[in-house]
Amino acid sequence: MGHISDNDKLVYVNDVIMGKLIDCELLIEQAANNTKEQFANSPDLDRLILDAIMEAMASFTSMSTQALESARIRAELKDILLGPAGLYERLREGREGR
Repeated sequence: MGHISDNDKLVYVNDVIMGKLIDCELLIEQAANNTKEQFANSPDLDRLILDAIMEAMASFTSMSTQALESARIRAELKDILLGPAGLYERLREGREGR
């Protein structure tokens, strides 16, 4: 199995999995009514993390397939990378920081 970088893990957890869990009413209620340790031991949390991983896999597989098959979608992704995602600026900062 390939190596997953720490940065890839952070992006996956913070941007993908967190996004699928953060608005879950059940988890919001459990977090409000329990300590962090109790919350961490919730079987609902484990189940919902697994559900989020499965949803992400389906979504990203579908998006990747569509992007591979469509120049228009790749162009849209490029526009996002060069616009709101700030790829150019982040690359320039990285170069200047060396």
